[in-house]
Amino acid sequence: MPFNRPIPDSKPSAKLSGGIGGMIQAERALQMALTLPSAVAVGWLLGAWADHTFHQEWIGIAGIVLGSVAGLTYIVRMAIAGEQASRPGNGAGGGPEKGSSDRKP
Repeated sequence: MPFNRPIPDSKPSAKLSGGIGGMIQAERALQMALTLPSAVAVGWLLGAWADHTFHQEWIGIAGIVLGSVAGLTYIVRMAIAGEQASRPGNGAGGGPEKGSSDRKP
């Protein structure tokens, strides 16, 4: 019986080597950990500048709130994207592509 080599996968495996994969995960965790405090600090600084410029007292608090909402939104979106990327079969075949339809006119 002849030996047939298996057809190679067209996409590379999702799992990287131990050292590189660990460094990528650590970078993602560090990015998520620094995003929220950075967004709040930027909102606070811009709000303090606007307080001083426009002679108001409430804009700094609004800047902190908007910065925290923006940072939290970004973290949630990043977590959802990371979760979808780690699932097996993340859109690689098996069904109709986005925008296509199985219905006949």
